[in-house]
Amino acid sequence: MILYPAIDLKDGQAVRLVHGDMDRSTVFNDDPAAQARSFVAAGCEWLHLVDLNGAFAGTPVNAAPVEAILKSCSVPTQLGGGIRDMATIETWLDKGLARVILGTVAVENPDLVRDAARAFPGQVAVGIDARNGLVATKGWAEETDVRVTDLARSFEDAGVAAIIYTDILRDGAMGGPNIAATAALAQAVSIPVIASGGVSSLGDLIALRDCGATLNGAISGRALYDGAIDLPAALAALKG
Repeated sequence: MILYPAIDLKDGQAVRLVHGDMDRSTVFNDDPAAQARSFVAAGCEWLHLVDLNGAFAGTPVNAAPVEAILKSCSVPTQLGGGIRDMATIETWLDKGLARVILGTVAVENPDLVRDAARAFPGQVAVGIDARNGLVATKGWAEETDVRVTDLARSFEDAGVAAIIYTDILRDGAMGGPNIAATAALAQAVSIPVIASGGVSSLGDLIALRDCGATLNGAISGRALYDGAIDLPAALAALKG
């Protein structure tokens, strides 16, 4: 199981939000590229980036720090937030991203997801963010009546590389991930699932690893910044 250290970008800085609330942000590093390099130095095999401003704006906003990370780090990197058309997908992949994450458009324009996955095999993931089992879009600001499992199953034949499932009510709250819902999703689809939201300890990572479903990985942010998870120790445990 892969551990994806998260770097959430707001106004050019690496921050963490609580429950996706842009007004409840904590700045952890004003140099996101330096933060990325520290994760790589600790042994991480992937990086997970989110353009928070972009998620609300519907277009990339934090392009400069993302590009700085791509230039200074050699590990594969995935990015979500504000990626809502084929031109933006192509631009980011050309700049060196390993994978783009499509969230809002997965609900509003699912054909774009299918077209992109077909055009760029292995490089398109779907981000499914939910409150109480219902998908939220546009930086988690708008709720839909679409159920997580229904949306995930709709892409079974699309060739997407992964589904990144975030329980918004757990995100940034250090209260533990929604293991039951994550496992249920992974068991319901054949697409690899990455868990996100609430991962706050090595115990949480082990619980996800041993949840009864095969997960591709888990994303953690605040716990790594706060020191609640020791990155080298966690990487070693997940490999073991």
